[in-house]
Amino acid sequence: MSPRGSAGTPRRRKRRAGERPRRQRGAVGMGRAKMSLLGHGVTLTIKGLLGLLCRVRREGFERLPLDGPYIVVVNHINFLEVPLLYTSLYPRRSSSLVKAETWNNRFLAVLAKFWSAIPVERSRMDFIALRRAEESLERGELLLLAPEGTRSYDGRMGPAKAGVALLGLKTGVPIVPIVHYGGEKFWQQIKRLRRTRVHMKVGKAFVLRVPGEIPSHRVNRRQREEMSREVMEYMASLLPEGYRGIYSGGKDFSYLRFVDFE
Repeated sequence: MSPRGSAGTPRRRKRRAGERPRRQRGAVGMGRAKMSLLGHGVTLTIKGLLGLLCRVRREGFERLPLDGPYIVVVNHINFLEVPLLYTSLYPRRSSSLVKAETWNNRFLAVLAKFWSAIPVERSRMDFIALRRAEESLERGELLLLAPEGTRSYDGRMGPAKAGVALLGLKTGVPIVPIVHYGGEKFWQQIKRLRRTRVHMKVGKAFVLRVPGEIPSHRVNRRQREEMSREVMEYMASLLPEGYRGIYSGGKDFSYLRFVDFE
């Protein structure tokens, strides 16, 4: 069953004496990773700053477990989503796949360090980054991933890359979509000295499944691309029509199996 509680306060099931902790079926790791004291301070400071600049409506975050491992997929609009996601998921320990060019900016490099970001080369399939992403899941973290791989700026969804399918199949962990919109108007609102209205919504968790008896390591490229497309179609269904871009928001899925967190 999904964890239930007051908004923003996920509840944990109490264990009886001697009972071992349960984990998600197919999960690769257990345990809650630690954030440094300075990392907590930086995250809370940025959360306060965002509260001054944005008016954020969060829907469904109370359903997310405090412990991983699971993958969070998000539509990629602009720079604003990264601090919004990290502060909205706090105190959950998260890591993310981030373009390697981010480390060219000293300030962003510092944030990337505090938030355990993993550099990824976008010009090729970066298997080193994918392995580090697997390791973060093995440590019981949440892994943030933007399947599109590049920003849209206007809020409309673009084509996905295959990374989400590769990780989802190899690790077997649940995937949770978090969609958002409104942040594309941030700079317009700043110029008008207005707060930006941002809506963030958590969808249902799912795992990737392969129809028939095909083992996950035998899935071909076409199937991985179709899996990634279905992930994006489901994400699009959570957004207003004007933000769906190249997707229709269809609701018939062959490769997604929806699950509940225990």
